Amino acid sequence: MNLFSDVRALVIDALQAMQAADELPQELDFKNVAVEPPRDAAHGDMATNAAMVLAKPARQKPRDIAEKLAARLADDDRIASAEVAGPGFLNLRLDGTVWQAVPKAVLQAGTDFGRSTMGQGARINVEYVSANPTGPLHVGHTRGAVFGDALASLLDYAGYDVTREYYINDGGAQVDVLARSVYLRYLEAHGQEVAFEDGTYPGDYLIPVGEALKDKVGDAYVGQDESVWLIEVREFATAAMMDLIREDLSRLGVVMDNFYSEKSLYGTGQIEKALAELDSKGLIYEGVLEPPKGKKPEDWEPREQTLFKSTEHGDDVDRPVKKSDGSWTYFAPDIAYHYDKVSRGFDALIDVFGADHGGYVKRMKAAVSALSGGTVPLDIKLTQLVKLYKNGEPFKMSKRAGTFVTLRDVVDQVGPDVTRFVMLTRKNDASLDFDFDKVLEQSRENPVFYVQYAHARVCSVLRKAEAAGIAVDVETLAAADLSGMTHDSELAVARKIAEWPRLVEIAARTNEPHRVAFYLYELASDLHALWNRGNDEVELRFLQEDNPALSQAKIALAQAVAVVISAGLGILGVTPAKEMR
Repeated sequence: MNLFSDVRALVIDALQAMQAADELPQELDFKNVAVEPPRDAAHGDMATNAAMVLAKPARQKPRDIAEKLAARLADDDRIASAEVAGPGFLNLRLDGTVWQAVPKAVLQAGTDFGRSTMGQGARINVEYVSANPTGPLHVGHTRGAVFGDALASLLDYAGYDVTREYYINDGGAQVDVLARSVYLRYLEAHGQEVAFEDGTYPGDYLIPVGEALKDKVGDAYVGQDESVWLIEVREFATAAMMDLIREDLSRLGVVMDNFYSEKSLYGTGQIEKALAELDSKGLIYEGVLEPPKGKKPEDWEPREQTLFKSTEHGDDVDRPVKKSDGSWTYFAPDIAYHYDKVSRGFDALIDVFGADHGGYVKRMKAAVSALSGGTVPLDIKLTQLVKLYKNGEPFKMSKRAGTFVTLRDVVDQVGPDVTRFVMLTRKNDASLDFDFDKVLEQSRENPVFYVQYAHARVCSVLRKAEAAGIAVDVETLAAADLSGMTHDSELAVARKIAEWPRLVEIAARTNEPHRVAFYLYELASDLHALWNRGNDEVELRFLQEDNPALSQAKIALAQAVAVVISAGLGILGVTPAKEMR
């Protein structure tokens, strides 16, 4: 059940009837005709822009089209009224029976209410987190992990075939630094005093790794030259860090479908193959880049490099893929990795990057456009910084990590559910303040509590009803007679529930899972408002004394709210609360 799609179909049918009656030209395209909630709820239940978008191609006044369309729509039993507003907008009010049918539809579908086939099984690769395997995940990674995971779940709910992927950055110099840092902890485990120089990783998290290395190889590497142990220690340390990262992700409820190693691209011909593909399209050449902005010409030393002609695919400048000394740039393996994604047959790609990777957006989009011939879209979502506060002060760094607050620090403080929900209370490209005290407050200002409390309240009603001998199983509630549901507060809840399927499709189309969190807060607010009015108006209470049938009807509406909240929290990766403590 998607009322907005149903009413849009009704509008299209009426427009086609107008065409058949020669009231509209035959060649009109209806793709931009929309039905959505009006900006002002006082104007009606839904509004359509049909007359506005069709006026120019139809060569008619929008009000003339709107008036004829209104007359046809008013003949349908589902439309209580159709009123022309302004220059030609059409406001619709639906018959009460339409809203009374909403809880039944929800209860019959369960948490599949709102699940969409919009994606039609298209294969999407969502790459997120992808942190360097040099230490535990920090709070910035936490936001990217939550956003990417919720987005993947949202797309799955909207009918896409989603692959969750982590790109292991284990091919660069940072893993050599990791190996050297672990070697120092290894020497420390042998009783030696060590000093961590600038550029090494001093966090306590490497102490057990050094001890584990000692347990494995004994004193075999003590006093040995780096050439003896670097490769083996690098492999050992990287594996240990990935185990730590997987454990951190598991604490947050994030499970990847695939881990892809950057190192696997080196020495296997993968990078050469990707660049050969670009070369075959005339996009690789030897040249000299212009001086970067902010550099004086006399400070710039031009040198010939192998360049990717990324400007032909929307980039600002061409990008080097091989340095003058013959080594690959950081961009080269990234091109090869995305070429592999395209080769695996994905219909669309999504990368979730931290805000510090903003400069990579255009070049990566250019690369994917070139490699796929423009057939595979790449959307890159940047997650902005998270600012942590506690007791009104910035939260201090973690000694264990050495330089930052870890994902584990956050989850240990507030739990995975609160962490995940709060991380989605702002759009991904807006900075986010995470106050450890406020996110645990039990107030309306705390969206996590407010939504969970709404679900818990419904669970409380169900328990009380069962204790009173009132049947509240799904079948009974779905069969309840809701014809008496006519109060504005009750209808407001039904209207908000009916927006859920539309919201899912909009959020999935824009790759914006935060819309789900916002919607759940609004739905919870409508339920709480109805509950509070019931404190003063007995007829609005969910449990009606000595009237099981009426109680079941009202509980059906409440349970429909709980079902939708449960579905929405499921997308966000949050467990619905059955009771609040």
